[in-house]
Amino acid sequence: MVSGLERLAVIPLEAAEARNPALTGAKAANLARAAAAGLPVLPGFAIVPAGSAAQPTAAVPHGESALHAAWRELAGEEGRPLVVRSSSAHEDTTDSSMAGLFASVLDVHGWENFTAAVSTVLDSAARRSGPPAEAGGVGEPAGGMAVLVQPMLRTAVGGVMFGADPVAGREDRMLVSVVQGGPDQLLAGSAQGVRYQLTRHGRLAGTEPREPRRDRLLGRRRICHLVRLARRAERVFGGPQDMEFGFDTDNSLWLFQARPITAMTLRAARGTRLLGPGPVAETFPEVLQPLEEDLWVAPMSHGLTLALDIAGTASRRRLRELPVVTTVDGRAAADLRLLGAIPSAHPVLDFINPVPGARRASAAWRVGRLGTALPLLAVDLMADVDRELAQLPAPRAMLSGQIVTALTWGRNVLSSLHAQESLAGSLLGQGSGATAVGEALAVLAEGRTNGIPDAELLARHPVLLSLLPPSLERPARPPERTGWTGAPRGVGALPVREGLRLRIRWVHEMQASLVRELAARVEAAGRPDALRKLSMLRWHELTALLDGAPAPTDLDARLPRPDSPPLPAAFRLSPEGRPIAERLVGRGRHRGRGGGQGAGGGYGYGTAWHGHGPRPEQPVLVVRALDPALATELPDLAGLVAETGSVLSHLAVLAREHKVPTVVGVPDAVERFPQGTELTVDGTNGSVEPVRAGAEQDAKDAA
Repeated sequence: MVSGLERLAVIPLEAAEARNPALTGAKAANLARAAAAGLPVLPGFAIVPAGSAAQPTAAVPHGESALHAAWRELAGEEGRPLVVRSSSAHEDTTDSSMAGLFASVLDVHGWENFTAAVSTVLDSAARRSGPPAEAGGVGEPAGGMAVLVQPMLRTAVGGVMFGADPVAGREDRMLVSVVQGGPDQLLAGSAQGVRYQLTRHGRLAGTEPREPRRDRLLGRRRICHLVRLARRAERVFGGPQDMEFGFDTDNSLWLFQARPITAMTLRAARGTRLLGPGPVAETFPEVLQPLEEDLWVAPMSHGLTLALDIAGTASRRRLRELPVVTTVDGRAAADLRLLGAIPSAHPVLDFINPVPGARRASAAWRVGRLGTALPLLAVDLMADVDRELAQLPAPRAMLSGQIVTALTWGRNVLSSLHAQESLAGSLLGQGSGATAVGEALAVLAEGRTNGIPDAELLARHPVLLSLLPPSLERPARPPERTGWTGAPRGVGALPVREGLRLRIRWVHEMQASLVRELAARVEAAGRPDALRKLSMLRWHELTALLDGAPAPTDLDARLPRPDSPPLPAAFRLSPEGRPIAERLVGRGRHRGRGGGQGAGGGYGYGTAWHGHGPRPEQPVLVVRALDPALATELPDLAGLVAETGSVLSHLAVLAREHKVPTVVGVPDAVERFPQGTELTVDGTNGSVEPVRAGAEQDAKDAA
């Protein structure tokens, strides 16, 4: 007698006990469920520990005689070959497939080979959980492990079918990979197979590689059988399945395995809007806490909404329904279509639809008048902001009510500043004159040359704040490196749009200083870490707290938002609120294979550099977003390439001013152009191209 066989029990797949994954493992249990529901499953049995089988029922046969009888019945008098496979309670589950981690033995002939195959499968589990079986014996199944035994089917065509497309995350598509012969070739990686993409109604959406129609492995009839099987399996198991299948020589379809799809790519819900950090990442490049959102992002969204309404670029209904700017994991993102950062998804429909044209026509008169009046309106607004900021008492001298009033005024005036700044960008052109960032760098270089400390420079010249993103918690510190030449010209020399943007930054810092003062008062009352706690409040909670209401009961349990990776250049939100990147290659009028939107500066050639590591001799700075802090790197750049950003941003204007070729909106630029890649950058037509072998010298000559 073979050692260990007495410790094993046999459960036929048609038995009710076989549907218990804790007993027979998920693979066997799934096939038992499928067979009970009428799906085409081969007969077979599961081998389990006799002790575990005795718990659900005492009638389960066990021992060598029971196993031999089950083998003899399945193999038949002709001794047909069998398949011996693992069936663990931990594989083929919703959370983990554990595909390929345990052994399977195919084409098993004879009793001795059969017991050896069972031992091989059990040993593959024991290697992961304990010592192997004794030589020549069959080991005890490891915890949660059973063995599935079925006939070996000679298949004409076999493969793997997903009831949904896990790569694209589409439940309206099915993905099938097939080969001649059995599906084990695909699973082992010895054959590539042909991939078919099908609709849920069985229409062929494409094959890879392409097949001549007369040579297709899956004809119309086979496709219909597969689609019907996928739908039935979905009903049985409650969701799309990952299935192994085979067509035998009689063209009958058989199901070899069914398990949940465990690696389904997230997909945005139909109709969700396209978001991106580009237009707003320059202002808010860092993760924002809840109070920072309410103080700064909400007014920006309101101001941009006003500007879009005045310009007639979007319907008021849509503007009421959707915030133009929102946050995802604390990072600011804007609606790219509303802001015109990408072209319409339906340009032909927009052309024949009279509503957008009528809306723009009705706005044309007021926009035309506004174009003339805007510079004067902006000057008046900036003067009001300057006067109000100058009249504010020092934060320490203000009462709590005065602080709330000042913070509220800041939120209101930020809406006006953002609205006028956006309209100025649209109506007054790109501009190529002075920038606040350029002025700040000149002030910083001159002040350090004269030995003035940074803190004193900030107090004397608030234009330096344009180099720093707003923050409630991080104190303002100018960058160490300037690398800039030029004499300051004064804030009054700035163009209208730059002046408005600078006032926005001043209001941010005023609000931050008031919140820091509130935190200092709370800490003086014996409550530590007050600034961090205040930053996690919403605006309505802060005002209620200052009016005497108690702090939110969960405030101590709230945690600061951690630093998170930058958002994709363009994305949609999944139903769970997670960003799903969307490629925008090829969109836009001047976008070539690797390009985006030209922001000026002419033509350049150089070596891709991501801002860290050795600086090349002719660096082309390739970044994700146009952060104003990067202005210190502009001197001697051969080009500037960004995945997101606007041609009207601080950095783009400054780059144009100093003849740095600049292209923005280049999808996946950091990944596509690694450091060291030789690039040409055309700031006029927006093309960014790696230099091909043999063309390098021509590019150098052109530069």
